[in-house]
Amino acid sequence: MNAASYRDCEAWRAEGLPLSTSSNEACKLYDAVLTQYVKWKTDETVGGFEGSISALKAADPNFVMGHVISTGLDLMGTGISVRLDKRLADDVKQTVELANTQVLSPRERLHVKAMELFSRGNFTKATDIWEDILCEHPTDMLALKFSHDAYFYIGAQNQLRDSVARVLPYWKPHMPLSSYLKGMYSFGLMETRFYDQALKVAMEGLALTPGDSWAVHSVAHVFEMRAEVDKGLKFLESREKDWQVSDILASHNYWHWALYFLEKGEYEAALEIFDSQIFSRCKASGSMLDTVDASSLLYRLEMEGVCVKDRWRELLQITQPHTDDHVTIFNDVHFLMTSLGAKESATSQRLLKGLQELSKEPKENYQHKLAGSVGVSMCEAMVEYDQGNYNQAVELLYPLRYKIVNIGGSDAQRDIFNQLLIHAAMKSENKHHQKLGRCLLLERDAVRPGSPLTNRLMQKALALH
Repeated sequence: MNAASYRDCEAWRAEGLPLSTSSNEACKLYDAVLTQYVKWKTDETVGGFEGSISALKAADPNFVMGHVISTGLDLMGTGISVRLDKRLADDVKQTVELANTQVLSPRERLHVKAMELFSRGNFTKATDIWEDILCEHPTDMLALKFSHDAYFYIGAQNQLRDSVARVLPYWKPHMPLSSYLKGMYSFGLMETRFYDQALKVAMEGLALTPGDSWAVHSVAHVFEMRAEVDKGLKFLESREKDWQVSDILASHNYWHWALYFLEKGEYEAALEIFDSQIFSRCKASGSMLDTVDASSLLYRLEMEGVCVKDRWRELLQITQPHTDDHVTIFNDVHFLMTSLGAKESATSQRLLKGLQELSKEPKENYQHKLAGSVGVSMCEAMVEYDQGNYNQAVELLYPLRYKIVNIGGSDAQRDIFNQLLIHAAMKSENKHHQKLGRCLLLERDAVRPGSPLTNRLMQKALALH
């Protein structure tokens, strides 16, 4: 293995982030795992994530931060549930027990605590603790990345931005991974609709690191939110060689590419990207990000009247095993799109019932609490829409409009629910709903002037009523 360029015990100490292990190898491998996480890119010289994590544990089995990063990444992936996966639950327990038998720094203790809270679904308390770490240690990249992802999962848009803004001045250009903060900050700016600034900061990041796929992704979002479709297409295409090597995020950037085609009404081009990039990568990785993107793209195509029947059945093979997970509402609603699309009603009902049950006694789990206020009704609305009960779908979805942000994801990802509400309102027999549909389209046009998709829907509304 080649971990030469990564930081050893002394290097971490010099940065004011000492790690409680005497193994240089363990320190370097910790850095290797962290670096892959920040770059969204597996490093084959250290055996990718799996290879570097197992080598890390072998180098020092009692290295607490090694356990924190590996278990934390499993949790952040949201693809396995502590409720159902004994190995993951044991990993959390083992990390906590290990920490209790050692002399650790206060920073490391807080990391253990935050990871444990996150594992119990208490995302908001976990982010508070990561912020406590960052207040004392603003260059702790693991605390920054974990909080960034957790804010994303709870739709905390301002925090996504401010968390990076608070620490940015402490990062100096010579520090490893410092340029990647630009992409992270840009994404927070973009989600809070500072589009010009988001674009500027992302381009600064890309000038330093052309392969920063998260900064590329932030720019793709800006063009998506402004409906500057041709600019977006040109941008992604011109930099494809740089970002497609970030294997963990590439599929998501291809998803943005497909959305531009969808916006233009070029369905064949969108399907071509789905088949050649998104679905093939999703099948290979099984990652939740790739899976929700695949579901979302097919659902949007279907709303536009494109037949994607066979693709739903294939995608169901990937989503069905996750029916009982209920790690995030965001994942759940996307799994439901697939089971509805594949006409697998038993799976759809099972997902909905499971969510209803968990919402009754959510304990400290943020997502299960959210199921009661938002998640269950969203799922019910999708089921009603699928059955042609458009009136019911509107009645369920309309009151949730400004709460849907809490399920996490980005504005671009959540836009699917704006579209669903508009389609339901237009198809409803209720005259008031039809007027509501037109109002929502005018609102959409004000937010994204010149959107071809909005114009198509307006034409459709005029033709229908």
